[in-house]
Amino acid sequence: MTTRKLARLVALALSTLAVAATAQDHKQGVTAPEVNYQAGSSPLVDEPMYQSTNPKAPKMTQAEFDRARQIYFERCAGCHGVLRKGATGKPLTPDITIGKGTDYLKVFITYGSPAGMPNWGTSGDLTPAEVDMMARYVQQDPPIPPEFGMAAMKATWKVIVPPDQRPKKKMNNYNITNIFSTTLRDAGQIALIDGDSKQIISVIKTGYAVHISRMSASGRYLFVTGRDAKVNMIDLWMEHPDTVAEVRTGLEARSVESSKFKGYEDKYVISGTYWPPQFVIMNGDTLEPLKIVSTRGMVVGTQEYHPEPRVASIVASHFKPEFIVNVKETGKTLMVDYSDLNALKTIEIGSAPFLHDGGLDSTKRYFMVAANNSNKISVIDLKDDKLAAIVDVGKTPHPGRGANFIHPKFGPVWSTGDLGDEFISLIGTDPIKHKQYAFKVVETLKGQGGGALFIKSHPKSKHLYSDTPLNPDPKLSQSVAVYDIDNLEKGYTVLPIAEWADIKDDGAKRVVQPEFNKAGDEVWFSVWSAKNKESAIVVVDDKTLKLKAVIKDPRLITPTGHFNVNNTQHDVY
Repeated sequence: MTTRKLARLVALALSTLAVAATAQDHKQGVTAPEVNYQAGSSPLVDEPMYQSTNPKAPKMTQAEFDRARQIYFERCAGCHGVLRKGATGKPLTPDITIGKGTDYLKVFITYGSPAGMPNWGTSGDLTPAEVDMMARYVQQDPPIPPEFGMAAMKATWKVIVPPDQRPKKKMNNYNITNIFSTTLRDAGQIALIDGDSKQIISVIKTGYAVHISRMSASGRYLFVTGRDAKVNMIDLWMEHPDTVAEVRTGLEARSVESSKFKGYEDKYVISGTYWPPQFVIMNGDTLEPLKIVSTRGMVVGTQEYHPEPRVASIVASHFKPEFIVNVKETGKTLMVDYSDLNALKTIEIGSAPFLHDGGLDSTKRYFMVAANNSNKISVIDLKDDKLAAIVDVGKTPHPGRGANFIHPKFGPVWSTGDLGDEFISLIGTDPIKHKQYAFKVVETLKGQGGGALFIKSHPKSKHLYSDTPLNPDPKLSQSVAVYDIDNLEKGYTVLPIAEWADIKDDGAKRVVQPEFNKAGDEVWFSVWSAKNKESAIVVVDDKTLKLKAVIKDPRLITPTGHFNVNNTQHDVY
């Protein structure tokens, strides 16, 4: 391509960007907080992969290919998928990219697009040489990570303390129901923190970047899963709570859960993985893998085959012996009956693609799950095993588990904030006494801004809390919005959580994930800075909205999510 043609192409690309950037429809394009959320690193970066050579693709040295593969899994796989078939980002397979050509691809890698592609070149994240390398890399056949079957899992499975050697009764003086499990993201650890004394009980080594903590039905065992798919089973009855079993269920994961239906308490544990796309049911005492089920299949609506539908979230039903498995790319919720693993029965409920996280309503009958890139909430009836509704909400909903409370006008509601805009949607959840409001957005609150990750309330609280940790404005990412449930029309109060933490260095100090204590009179927040910066936990008095305590410790490295044992065990949010 001549210099003149390339210049015209760049000018056209920039013109397209300028026009799209001024579009009035806020659903067009992707906001900076959304880009930050999607562009996370994948643990697959270090995995050996099968590599084939496409004779039509531009040449690359082995060193270039290896470096490009590393960049791709660090920056691109979260949006475009492991196999580059497309996820929240567009497909980047050779049948598409070779036709575009290296020069064309370099322009869009350099300048990005309003649809969500970051400007990797002009931002300085990639050098011109790296941009050229990536433009050639995406024209190669995608390298394929290895599968991870039963033999591979069994090789990682360890029972550190067998069930018959574990305590027969609680051997410590901790108020276990008010312990918090706090993710120390970049340290590959969790901290168990005593909610009564505000002291760290122990720091436990886990997988990389624990994504979630879940409790067994009995409240004895804590399960955590790292993004590298390592699952730890922690016994809270021990004198010094620690891991009693562990296993890797794949190469990348986000979800773990324990069986909760009456008669099956603590019997099974399930883990859902991003790669390979599958879920695994394990023994609840030892984490021994028992059953592996693939989630590869057809996408809802288009009925096109997708080779990489990731398991995004899992909850346990209180109505039946079922796990509710949410499959991201295909837009399917699987009701997995675990009463007989040798004759596993699954009901498939289709709703909308890109299912992500969500939580139960106050009755625990309805599961509200965000189809985030479809801007919808799917409502799954766990009693009748059917789709109850699909609700249109704001841009890229990200509720965490959401928040339940009694609205003074509309009765029971469940709520979600958004990554892509400043709004909070309140959805009616009572089809009996408030039928006219059921599974509809009954009110929309204006928040501080986009970049919200978690929203939270408590049955004993009169407040609703929303964070904005991914907002580019430090004033917003370092504070939270609080609403008076009985007077929502007055708007929100801002709590300067990072300021209250009194951290002296220049860390990011992003405030993330409000979590109540068991009593519902305290709210805990992580003040999250980089691995080499000071972080903290800030505790707020829910009645007065005043600072109650600050927890600082050199061991609190990149604290993010934290989960109260009682609230997690009983799905209180």
